[in-house]
Amino acid sequence: MLGREASVGERADSFVASLRSEDPVAAERVAVNGLAARVSRVAAPVREQVLELLRKEIVEMRLRPGQRLVERELIDSFGVSRTTIREALRGLAAEGLVTTIPQKGAIVAIPSAKAAAEVYEVRALLEGAAAREFVTHASDVQVRTLRRALVALEQSQDETDPRVMLQAKNRFYEVLFDGADNATIRSILEGLQARVAVLRATSLTAPGRPRQSVVEISAIVEAIENRDADAAAAAASFHVRQASETLFAQLGAASERVVDD
Repeated sequence: MLGREASVGERADSFVASLRSEDPVAAERVAVNGLAARVSRVAAPVREQVLELLRKEIVEMRLRPGQRLVERELIDSFGVSRTTIREALRGLAAEGLVTTIPQKGAIVAIPSAKAAAEVYEVRALLEGAAAREFVTHASDVQVRTLRRALVALEQSQDETDPRVMLQAKNRFYEVLFDGADNATIRSILEGLQARVAVLRATSLTAPGRPRQSVVEISAIVEAIENRDADAAAAAASFHVRQASETLFAQLGAASERVVDD
């Protein structure tokens, strides 16, 4: 994860090479397509590579909640078969990232208020527990690493590209979970990773939310540095619940836009 990231050209070459063995004609079309350049280099069936790219487009908010996913446009963009696109969309639907609306087709899922509340309640409990465990188990080196992750997060809040802040938040939580050293908490949250990423990205689009988020996360780090487990747990849970309140307003606005379309 911390190694050198593949260049755009390297990622495109890898995807085209794997596709060429399965569908030479499609490979020639995809070789000049911009989407292919962002596909992972990991060797995998074409369906898995298309699924991974679409997931990334959704999680990083290039495809936004409520946006239509037109099969013909996806087929033309990727240069793959209708079957491959449909299989990828079914995979995303199973993850809760895509839904089908009668007479509209597939869209990027807009989480229901109930589903979002459930995810955030689980997050509040588990991230509070993770912060408490971090205080108990983390070394001084890990505490300093968490502080550096916070500094990077603070710097990211002024970036015009929201993905920069999302990446900084992901890094912060990676350090937090490493220090907590609780495999069960990490496993449960990783199972929710895609849905959490979409909810997080949605809440951060609210005016003023990025800066408030940093303030809340700063309180978590300060409590951890003071080795105050109760305060760290409370701050972590408070942060998640504040994010959920912001999200519900954002989901309501997104739902209204879909109804009006």
